[in-house]
Order: sequence, then C-alpha cells, then structure tokens
Amino acid sequence: MKILNKAERGVLGVFSLFALSTANVQATTEYIKIEKNQKIIADVVHIQQLDQLQLFLNNAKQQPYNKIKAIAKDLPICQFLSFAMNAGMYHADYSPVGLYIEKSKQFSKLNMQTKGFGNFLMQPNGVLAWNKKRATIQTTQNYAQSAFQAEYATQSGPMLVIDGKINSQFLPRSDSLKIRNGVGIKNNQLYFVISRERINFYDFAQIFKQDLKIDQALYLDGSVSSAYIPQAGRSDHRFNLGPIVGFVEHKNCQ
Repeated sequence: MKILNKAERGVLGVFSLFALSTANVQATTEYIKIEKNQKIIADVVHIQQLDQLQLFLNNAKQQPYNKIKAIAKDLPICQFLSFAMNAGMYHADYSPVGLYIEKSKQFSKLNMQTKGFGNFLMQPNGVLAWNKKRATIQTTQNYAQSAFQAEYATQSGPMLVIDGKINSQFLPRSDSLKIRNGVGIKNNQLYFVISRERINFYDFAQIFKQDLKIDQALYLDGSVSSAYIPQAGRSDHRFNLGPIVGFVEHKNCQ
C-alpha cells in the first residue's frame, strides 16, 4: 500500500453540500488517499481542530437524523459540513449500542458487556472521545477507569490497533469482505478512514498501522459505512445511520 506524500495530498477546499453555499471559505480538514497497485483503496480525513468536530444523532424533535444530508440542512445558515461519517453501531431504532455523549450530555451509558454476537462485542472494543483540546481512543476497559472529560464520545468495536499491534483476532486471509470505516489517533489528531473496496479486518487495520503509522485505532462499522468527503467526490447516502460525526465549518457567522 502507498500513502501519498504531502505534494499529492489536498486540503479540503471550497465545496457545496446539498446546495449549501460555501463561497470564500477554506475548509480546515486534510484529505489523504491510500493507494495500492496504483488504485485508491481508502479515503482518509485528518482532523486537527477538535473544537469543530461534533457528533449528531437526533434532531430537535428527537427524531434520528439518519442521513448526513439531513444534518447539513439542519445547521444554521452560516455553518456547513466539510466532512461527515457514520460513527458507531446502533440498534434497530438507531439508538447507540454503547456509550454516546453529545455536547457533554450522556445519552447512552458505557456498555461493559464482553460476550455475545456481533462486531461490537469482538474484544477488545473501545471508545472514541474528545473535547475541545484533547482526543482519545482507548479500549472500553481502560476508558472505564479513566477520568476523561468528554464533550463527545462514541463506543464501538472491535479495536483495530492496540498499542501498535493489530487486533490478534483478525485473520490475514479472512474472506469476510466489507466496506469498512474506522478512526485512529496520532499526536492528539484524528484520522477517519473509509475503504473504497470491500476489505477484511486485517487489511483494514493495516491501513492504520502500516500506512498511517497509527498505534490506536477503532472500528466504527461495516456494510453501512458512509461518508461525505468532497475532495474524494464521495457523498454516500444509501443507508440510514445512527451516530454520525461531522466537521462543522463556519462562514460569516455573526
């Protein structure tokens, strides 16, 4: 796999989302593409400014947003999304399976269950959390023992990379292939990754460990994986989603 160098990268520029005007606005997230055999296999969005990163679940009527475009339409006129992605597993009613914190309010508690069916319970699972100054990705057990003051948090699983090592449950030759997405952390900065092709857990984790040199990474979901990444020409809207992470830009806000 090849990660493009800085000269080949692009900073997300001026884009429109569902007819939102973004004239004279420079977005502040970085887009990176991952290549293998001269073919792009994954899109990466690098987040440095944590104070503009938010989680979304329900609208003012307490109804699930479900779609990235619904969030975009609901933002104040001076705000717009320059990036969004599904951000954690959810039940049939779109409520989070595990911990969910939005704007410092906990809507769903930490799920300490370790046995059962499904990717969420593949061990270890983990938590992505952040506030305006710090971000963290930890195993669920470690997060439960921490005192991190989260403004936003989502729990998912399994962990892809733990302390620089790929999750030992992943098989290099597994034939379980899905479009997958996840998030990693390095130097207090977040890297959101979504594959373009169907990929197994091991190869997806390799993108974080080998290409991005990331020591802690968390799986967010598969099959329903969706993202809005303008630089990549990507605007997925096929599936209804639960938690969604979005980077909110501001344009001439008073």
